[in-house]
Amino acid sequence: MMVRSLRSVAMAALLSAMFMTDSHGAFAQTNIVDDWAKVTPPAAPALKPVALEAKTTALLVMDLVKQTCNEHSRPRCVGSIPKIQTMIDAAKAKNVTVIWTIPPGPKPEDFVPPVAPPAGTKFVVAKVDKFHGTDLEQMLKNKGITTVIMVGTSSYGAVLFTAAAAAVRGFSIVVPVDGMSAAEPYGDQSTAWILANLPGAAKQVTMTRGDMITYK
Repeated sequence: MMVRSLRSVAMAALLSAMFMTDSHGAFAQTNIVDDWAKVTPPAAPALKPVALEAKTTALLVMDLVKQTCNEHSRPRCVGSIPKIQTMIDAAKAKNVTVIWTIPPGPKPEDFVPPVAPPAGTKFVVAKVDKFHGTDLEQMLKNKGITTVIMVGTSSYGAVLFTAAAAAVRGFSIVVPVDGMSAAEPYGDQSTAWILANLPGAAKQVTMTRGDMITYK
């Protein structure tokens, strides 16, 4: 009994030592701030061409208002406007549903003109998750929509949260990386990685570019 007891104590001591190893040990406790400078960006997600059924697809144009999409606060957003305008025109030409969103606060006249909704168009007012507290899900289901293209700003706000919410609701998600923007490149890069690896829903997400989207 004494031998068995001593063995148990020794084993407990060994395990304790292993999990209390200092910062140079294999089992050291670390955090992302400590490891920040050691992180190497993963490979960029593969961009894939996608052919979508026009009648079951919606293009969601999110939060492109003058307050946030301007040369001072978010020049990357301004740079995305011509690409998004082309995507809107292509969608309209194929009778694809286009839905605009706006954050609480700005008015309809604050939409960036080249990508603003036509006068009288109903748009969704919501914070980062455009499904939360709105009828967006019902709007999509009423039209038989199963795939949603996400563009807008910010990438790690409206695009990321709304895409995740859409995935939970069973929609397929298409994200043209040239149609999303943040104030800095890292915001777009981190969002692209998260969406391409969305836990439990990565297979529902297609990363692409606007010129790689076609309709049938």
